Amino acid sequence: MKTIVLGLGNPYLCDDSAGLKVVKQLEKRLSNPDVSLNETSLAGINLLDYLVGYDKAIIVDAITSPNGKPGSIYRLTPEQFDTTCHTTSSHDIGVIAAIELGRRLQLSMPKTIEIIGIEALDVSTLTEECSPEVEAAIPIASDMILEEVNLSA
Repeated sequence: MKTIVLGLGNPYLCDDSAGLKVVKQLEKRLSNPDVSLNETSLAGINLLDYLVGYDKAIIVDAITSPNGKPGSIYRLTPEQFDTTCHTTSSHDIGVIAAIELGRRLQLSMPKTIEIIGIEALDVSTLTEECSPEVEAAIPIASDMILEEVNLSA
């Protein structure tokens, strides 16, 4: 199954870099030729360039949700993604809207799309370091994804 793992975020905004850091860990550990690893600070409509042509997509991003505990990891489908739960970056139309747009345009979108969200504490401080809670969640999220792509291989 042709799979993409796509880490989203800004490497200079504290916890917003969580998705990028998960993919960086996977780059050191994953050698499945059917799995592509990509990182981007772009999103919105630009996500379609990354997603088209894959059977499965795993999107990793920092998220914020009401009453969320920093460092919590959520595994969601686009359909489960509550409107009160937001990816943290200031993407133009948002991850979920981009996925829906790709489907409505009848692009060759992945049949399975999963979002791994890491609850952020701070997405505004200019630093390349994540908060301790999010930093602790990064290897756990990486392990979850590694296990999943190895099972589907």
